[in-house]
Amino acid sequence: MKARITGVATYLPERTVSSADVERRIEGYAPHRGVVERMTGIRRRHVARDDQQASDLAVEAARELDHSDVDLLVFASASQDMVEPATAHIVAAKLGLSCPVFDVKNACNSMLNGIQIAEALILTGAHRKVLVCSGEIPSRAIRWRVRDRAQFVDSFAGYTLSDTGAAVTVAADMERGIFYRDFAADSTAWAVGTLPGGGSAHPRDPEYSYFRGDGRRLKEAFEAIGPDIFLNALKRTGLTWDDFAIVAVHQVALPYLRFLAQVLDIPEDRLVVSLPEHGNCASTTLPLQLTLGGWRPGDRVALLGLGGGISTGVMLAEM
Repeated sequence: MKARITGVATYLPERTVSSADVERRIEGYAPHRGVVERMTGIRRRHVARDDQQASDLAVEAARELDHSDVDLLVFASASQDMVEPATAHIVAAKLGLSCPVFDVKNACNSMLNGIQIAEALILTGAHRKVLVCSGEIPSRAIRWRVRDRAQFVDSFAGYTLSDTGAAVTVAADMERGIFYRDFAADSTAWAVGTLPGGGSAHPRDPEYSYFRGDGRRLKEAFEAIGPDIFLNALKRTGLTWDDFAIVAVHQVALPYLRFLAQVLDIPEDRLVVSLPEHGNCASTTLPLQLTLGGWRPGDRVALLGLGGGISTGVMLAEM
């Protein structure tokens, strides 16, 4: 028996803002015109309505799938409605589901880890069909008033972020499904990118409610962990990137995507480049690329994850 990804859907809020709009909104320090798009390659990103929560974005995506017979719901996201209870309960209530639920959180790798857990529980026989969903609203953690260039640089990663929802169903299948997965982490780099507020370290201070990070150090951290986890996936399965209909890669900036594709020797026609028109979608990036990519049932797809903390992950599947 295998666990197969049987459905994928995403929800993209209608409102979008351009990188020029982002720069105009910043107060207190005026960045060089065009710097956000020039540094990241992002033209637009999505912004949720003020009355929408992370759970709402997950629900919108999940409603595009057949979720009537799921026996487990996993909310896998960097965002959450509140600290307690698990956002999965809120999603399940809005969908009218009464199955068991729980949350999974691992920054931008949350959905990939959610699918990993769904596969494992299906292979043990604990569940037959799992709904893994995410709602990302990082726009509410962006610092819009900055005092100087140093704080602008510290806040820069936030200007790439996009609000999105995604849902994936994973079900038992006797013939095809996920056939390889591997995960790694270098947790010594956890402080490179953080959203510090809301937990026990900084429970109430508004100053810690903004995303902060060092893009250069984050790039160096991923380079230090190396590409072996992705290359080993090919060596151990005897496949090449040409054997996949699409290779979905988490995307934060076009220069780093090009660098990673060059290091891994991924053919350009296998990549789904979602970043310019959709921004950094955090944990929903890989499902978004599955919905945008040109694959058919039976095709192989590769999912390459990169997450703050830092984490890497790879999953290969027959759809």
